[in-house]
Amino acid sequence: MNTEDNISAICTGAGGAISIIRISGPDALSIGNKTWSGKELLNRKNARRMLFGKTVSDQNTPGDTALAVYMPGPNSYTGDDVVELHCHGGALASRQTLEAALKAGARPAEPGEFTFRAFVNGKMDLTRAEAVSDIISAHSDMALHLAERQVQGSLARGIDSLHERLIAILAECESRMDFGEEDLDWTEPDQFIADIEEAGGAIQKLLQTGRDGAVLREGIRVVLAGRPNAGKSSLLNLLLGFDRAIVTQLPGTTRDTLEETANLRGIPVKLIDTAGIREATDIIEGIGIDRSRQSIEQAQIVFWLLDASAESLEEELLEMTEHTSNKDKIIAIWNKTDIAAAYPLPALENCPTLEISVSENTNINQLLDTFEKMVWDYPHTEEPEIAVNTRHMALLEEAIEALPPAALNLSENDWELAAVHLRAAIAALGQVTGENIDPDILDNIFSKFCIGK
Repeated sequence: MNTEDNISAICTGAGGAISIIRISGPDALSIGNKTWSGKELLNRKNARRMLFGKTVSDQNTPGDTALAVYMPGPNSYTGDDVVELHCHGGALASRQTLEAALKAGARPAEPGEFTFRAFVNGKMDLTRAEAVSDIISAHSDMALHLAERQVQGSLARGIDSLHERLIAILAECESRMDFGEEDLDWTEPDQFIADIEEAGGAIQKLLQTGRDGAVLREGIRVVLAGRPNAGKSSLLNLLLGFDRAIVTQLPGTTRDTLEETANLRGIPVKLIDTAGIREATDIIEGIGIDRSRQSIEQAQIVFWLLDASAESLEEELLEMTEHTSNKDKIIAIWNKTDIAAAYPLPALENCPTLEISVSENTNINQLLDTFEKMVWDYPHTEEPEIAVNTRHMALLEEAIEALPPAALNLSENDWELAAVHLRAAIAALGQVTGENIDPDILDNIFSKFCIGK
């Protein structure tokens, strides 16, 4: 991305009451004053003050009522001069204002280009920049809080500390290569080996947060499956808190998969209601049942609904065992316990079995407890302070693989080879924060941002 151009974009989502048009670059102030007019021009004396005025239309006549603010660089979001125009929401008003800014000398900003400039201008490291995107895409309070902590530098500080520790060891290795014959106050290799082992342990702890990050950033696919009339759609509506699926007493009401996003115990999920599994009565139902089977295979967790009021409980269980190959992701749920004819209900081996009543809202918290335990695999009573993403994990794995050989070389006083491995680890850590990173990788990261951020 060209960091010298003047860029502009609408920074707010469509349909809101207010639209914000951001202009950033060396001529942002001049472009802003050509796009907006008030009782006084935007200038350094009124910087960071919100001024009332109007946007300027193509005919150089007053247009929409708007507020304007000038933020001189380097103390702005991007580090460049920035002007923001706050006009009425709606596609037309904001589009006209943006077009006026473009005609005044700006070009359309590319996805993530404002945050890219903040990174290039040293306003934030790459982990903080990625966390900005995580804030925008967060689907739960826990994901949002995690992203906010990483914007504040929780991950960057840990990486920087490891980076500095390894650089200190590398510096002595290089000093020993250059001045090995000098009688200097060298640090004992055993101390460096202990430092490397400690750094490896810290990297391993960061790697262990990767699963938390994947869950909070990407969410969990939860499929509601079972025979017709087991209560899948009713449970979907209950978990969503509104009637999304049609519910009737007629078997086979759901003919296709229904997908909705939800937040269960702070975990972003995609809930997928499926057609009841049975022998299809027509072509359309058959297609729906085939899609149900595909959804079950692709699911990370399956809520398999069993009808506790059915005439044959064994048939309910048989259908489940025939269509689920991986029991580790199944929660077997006996529904309609309020009208069940037989007790106790059969339990299943190798997967949790619960008894609920959707209509009576019974034991739903127990279901959510079981779901939460299955997601995290361990007690998860607190929000994670740090959670690395997939890119971080690959680089941290590179770093940790280079440390044992470096420690071995240090124990043998082989300073040159130790330096080679330490440089590899340091380079990998530097790529996490963006201290050293390929421009193509930067383009790939910021291209995933929305336009205007």
